[in-house]
Amino acid sequence: MLNQEYSIKIAHLYPNLLNIYGDLGNIIALRKRLQDRNITCSIINFNINDDPYEKINDCNIFFIGGGQDIQQNEVANDLKKHKNFFNQKANEGNVFLGICGGYQLMGEYYKPHNMDKQEGLGLLDVYTVASSKRFIGNVSVKIKNDLYNGTLVGFENHSGLTYFTSQNTKAIGDIIVGNGNNGEDKLEGAYKNNVFGTYLHGSFLPKNPEFTDYLISKALKTKYDEEILLNPLDDKIENMTHNSLYKKNY
Repeated sequence: MLNQEYSIKIAHLYPNLLNIYGDLGNIIALRKRLQDRNITCSIINFNINDDPYEKINDCNIFFIGGGQDIQQNEVANDLKKHKNFFNQKANEGNVFLGICGGYQLMGEYYKPHNMDKQEGLGLLDVYTVASSKRFIGNVSVKIKNDLYNGTLVGFENHSGLTYFTSQNTKAIGDIIVGNGNNGEDKLEGAYKNNVFGTYLHGSFLPKNPEFTDYLISKALKTKYDEEILLNPLDDKIENMTHNSLYKKNY
């Protein structure tokens, strides 16, 4: 259990451009669950033309949300300048979470309609291409047991089709309801070490408190180089919400 003072810094990447379908709620959920355990939480917004070494070099969690293709293209052009920085942070074991467009930009590339290919950070061994079909609706996911035994719920709204290029990157889980990465392989999301990407909006983390704590634990372990057991929180309402959505999606 927590028996000393801990702190976590969160980098919110491009919040003025990539913040759609309630993605800000993910930052709020992380902050709330940290503060409820008396873990000091700082949130630093990182925008275009900011210097990552000056602004977010000591952050432990990096979050990037989703947006429209035009805004995503602006972000992709800026991210190219900082590719070495973000790869360094991922290699150090810091936690990354990308939602939808952010997920795509953490991969190798995204090819939208009628626009040039957007180079990604290459943190995940995936690529994405735009399709003519749009996937919209509620999603239920069974998490792969190599993460932990649980479920995820969320809402997808994307036309991008994401595919794996290496077995070093794995799916977060199996689709129970919905389309997930591409509507074909029945897989949702991707992860490699402590880098995670998903198409689940709505917001994702408030609906999935167990996964939120999983990310927090990973960040604490990397920062303090030890397993830190989180104090349990009263998640009755959160779990009722999660379970009701999971059942409704059948």
